[in-house]
Amino acid sequence: MKFIVSSSYLLKQLQVLGNVINSNNTLPILDNFLFDLDHNVLTVSASDLETTMSATLGIDSESKGSVAVPAKLLLEILKTFPEQPLTFTVEENSTIEISSNSGKYALAYAPGDEFPKSVNLDDPSVTLVPSDVLATAISKTIFAAGNDDLRPVMSGVFFQFSPQGLTFVATDAHKLVKYARTDVTASQVADFIMPKKPLTILKNILGTSDAEVKIEYNDSNATFSFDNYVLMCRLIDGKYPNYEAVIPKENPNKLMIDRSQFLSSVRRVAIFSNKTTHQIRLKIAGAELNVSAEDIDYSNKAEERLTCDYQGDDMQIGYNSRFLTEMLTNLQSDMIMLEMSLPNRAGILTPVDGLEEGETVTMLVMPVMLNS
Repeated sequence: MKFIVSSSYLLKQLQVLGNVINSNNTLPILDNFLFDLDHNVLTVSASDLETTMSATLGIDSESKGSVAVPAKLLLEILKTFPEQPLTFTVEENSTIEISSNSGKYALAYAPGDEFPKSVNLDDPSVTLVPSDVLATAISKTIFAAGNDDLRPVMSGVFFQFSPQGLTFVATDAHKLVKYARTDVTASQVADFIMPKKPLTILKNILGTSDAEVKIEYNDSNATFSFDNYVLMCRLIDGKYPNYEAVIPKENPNKLMIDRSQFLSSVRRVAIFSNKTTHQIRLKIAGAELNVSAEDIDYSNKAEERLTCDYQGDDMQIGYNSRFLTEMLTNLQSDMIMLEMSLPNRAGILTPVDGLEEGETVTMLVMPVMLNS
C-alpha cells in the first residue's frame, strides 16, 4: 500500500478531523486516524464512538488497503513540513514510512479492521440545507444549550423540520433561543436533538463552505454530508421539553434600544454586581432606562442611564447579567426589542433589523428575583 499526497492538503483535512478525537479515549484504537485507500481516493476517518467524521481526498496511488495511524504524531510531523509531496508506504514490519524532500519517518500503525465501523442509516429522511443557514442556526443557538448531565435532552440543540420551515431551539432552563427559517423547508415533519460536540465541529467548517448540506436522519443517528466531508453522530435520546409553552404570548411592555449601547452598559455595570448572582436591575420609566447593580457585601455599586423607546407601564426587573451579555453579543442587529409582561415572567429579546427574508430569532431570558 503506497500513496503520494500534498503535505498541506493532508494537514488541512486532518486538522478538521482531529477535532473529533477525544484526549482520553477508552479504546486505544480511537487515538488513530483510519486511512482507507482505494486507488486515487483516500478516505480518512476519526471517531469517538458517538461522532464519526470522514474526509475524502484525491491522491496519487494505485493500491488498496486500510491502516490506522496515530493521530497526534501524524499531526505534529505534518505541521512542521513546508508544502511538498509526501510518499506514504506501508511496510511489512507494522510501520508506515513517510518520505519527504528532507528525510524519512516511520510510525507504527494498527490494522484498519480494528477501527470501529460506522453505522449505516436504514431508510433515512433527507433534508437539504444551505451551509450558511445551518452555520448561522448553530451559532445562534448552541451557546444557550445546557451542560447538565442530569438533563441530557437540554444539553443539545433541538432540530424541528417541517414543510413550513426549519426551527432550531436550545435552552438550559434559564435562557432559551429559537431560530427559525421559513425560506428553507423539509418534505416531511421530523425532529431530533443534536449533541453539542458535532455541532461545534460543523459550525467551524461550514463557515468556509458554500455547498448545500445533506442531512439524513432516523430515530438514533444523523449524517451531515457536504463538500468532501461526512459527519455522523448519535442523537440525544429523549423528548425535548415543550418550549412553546414557556414563551409568554402577551407582552405589553416593549423596550426598543440600541444593541451595542445597551450591551456596553450591561458589561460595565455587571462588574459591580454580586459575584454569585450576577444580578443587574433594569428600571424603566418613560424614555429612560436605568441599569444598576450592587454588591452589598463589598459596598460596590454602579448605575447608568440610557435613553430608549419604551411603551408600557413603569417597571423594575432583574436579570442575570451573564445571560443578557451572551444574548446581546450573539445578536447582530443595530436595534433590539425587549418585551416584558411582569417582573417574574420571562423577557423576550428580538432583533429589530438585520434579518434576512424568512429568518426569525427569539431569545428568552428568565428574570431573577430582586431584593428590594
